[in-house]
Amino acid sequence: MHEVDLSKYRLRTDLIVEHLNNVKEYQKKEEVYKNIRIESITLDKKMSETIKKKAGVYKTIYFEDVTDEINFNNLLEVTIKTIKKLLKEINIKDNNSCLIIGLGNRKATPDALGPLTVDEIKITRQIVELGLPLDNKYRIISSLVPGVMGTTGIETKEIIEGVIEKTKPDFLIVIDALAASSLERINKTIQLTDTGIHPGSGLLNNRFEISKETLGIPVIAIGIPTVVDATTIVSNTINYIFRHFSYEKENINNSSLKLVPPTSRNYKDHKKSLNKEEREEVMGLIGNLDEEEIKILISEVLTPLGYNLLVTPKEIDFVISKLSKLLSLALNKSLELN
Repeated sequence: MHEVDLSKYRLRTDLIVEHLNNVKEYQKKEEVYKNIRIESITLDKKMSETIKKKAGVYKTIYFEDVTDEINFNNLLEVTIKTIKKLLKEINIKDNNSCLIIGLGNRKATPDALGPLTVDEIKITRQIVELGLPLDNKYRIISSLVPGVMGTTGIETKEIIEGVIEKTKPDFLIVIDALAASSLERINKTIQLTDTGIHPGSGLLNNRFEISKETLGIPVIAIGIPTVVDATTIVSNTINYIFRHFSYEKENINNSSLKLVPPTSRNYKDHKKSLNKEEREEVMGLIGNLDEEEIKILISEVLTPLGYNLLVTPKEIDFVISKLSKLLSLALNKSLELN
């Protein structure tokens, strides 16, 4: 079999954890609160150069369901604490003013997370501009939904630079929908970082960077993955097939599963897979490939035909409304002064 040159391919994801999938040595801290996991990673310069992601602080929140009221409230509590912790870590003061930016296209539901979140943010800057007293509970907050270049004809960074020049905020919070390379993380992951953001980078459609280095003030980026490409779906499915057969093999004599139909057996937490010989028996030549090689093969098959489509869950309208509400409530509470 020919050697595959991995350097020609880029991971189609915005999530730091997926860039670190094949990295064994990096430092992280984990906390768990009511089945919600918070992972904190500080990426140093050396590791940054290795995985081609900016050095800085990355916090990732993993959850299962945002549509259930109890889960929503638990996740809201965790998100508030995580945002407050990040603000403290990057030395944001109580008297610092904030500009909150909702990136994305309001007319495309999977990309509407930013604009919908900003719709519910408590804005206070107009009170100060009118010469009225501002309750000492609140900091000065303004917001902006710059749209996308396809509808405005203007680079997002240029719009933000103009607003910063006129309004002089002390720091930015940028909210955007992200892409992922894992089905398990769609609408179930929140990433927060002080490294800023490259709009569209997860879709290999880079716009100008929005960061402290380019704008001169701290930039916090908050994102949730809402789409995956067809390559991810197919490659994940192949890996699930291997895991499914491994689960069935391990539980072949499990009497408690005899009356449970295969379509109802939950093997999600089964981490084992088939060995190489078993993989080859199930999938032939594809069974000889590792996970990255499978993705590359599928991309080589689908991309020339234009079939490497971006896909989002069918219930995305409802979920996006919940996620945007979650982020707006969390930001409103996190930015209040103690």
